[in-house]
Amino acid sequence: MDAAFCAAWLEAAALAVAAERERLTDLDAAIGDADHGANLDRGFSEVRQALAAGEPGRPLAVAGVTLIRKVGGASGPLYGSLLRAMGKALGESFTLDEFAVAFQAGVDEVARLGKAVEGDKTMLDALGPAARALAGAVRDGAEPRAGFEQAAQAARAGALATVPLVARKGRASYLGERSAGHEDPGAASSALIVGALVTADGEA
Repeated sequence: MDAAFCAAWLEAAALAVAAERERLTDLDAAIGDADHGANLDRGFSEVRQALAAGEPGRPLAVAGVTLIRKVGGASGPLYGSLLRAMGKALGESFTLDEFAVAFQAGVDEVARLGKAVEGDKTMLDALGPAARALAGAVRDGAEPRAGFEQAAQAARAGALATVPLVARKGRASYLGERSAGHEDPGAASSALIVGALVTADGEA
């Protein structure tokens, strides 16, 4: 895997977010500002433009900076930091093992920046399980596609598991017990972005 794979992942993520924009906004309308889908879609549209005009060898770094600068609210800095941390950890070409280590580094940066842990009803509830599933796939000697499929499945399950949780971070936390019963929009978008790895593996 190399920069072309990362570019394919970002493209697939952008398309997935665009396709699910309304669902993400509806989820956010229940417990947030009702802008998560629109903001993230706009951010990834900017990422696509930046990648088309930017440095082809550094797609994750370019995407990270773009999301931090262009997306309002918490999601831009968090997703941007995830991608920037991954970009710093990866060389020009890399193995699944190295990608898994970089992904965990990105998740750790999200946790540090957001001052959150799994169970707080945030994007970490999808990203954390995905990172562990990917690391487990590496230990089992899985091929990249199988590893990405396992990570995507774990992320989707993690996102759905936020439904009964009471939010302890972000705007949803202001609702207290009323935040329970709704899927966290950040976890839902994280599951889409992790799922895009499967698409990218088939295209890169």
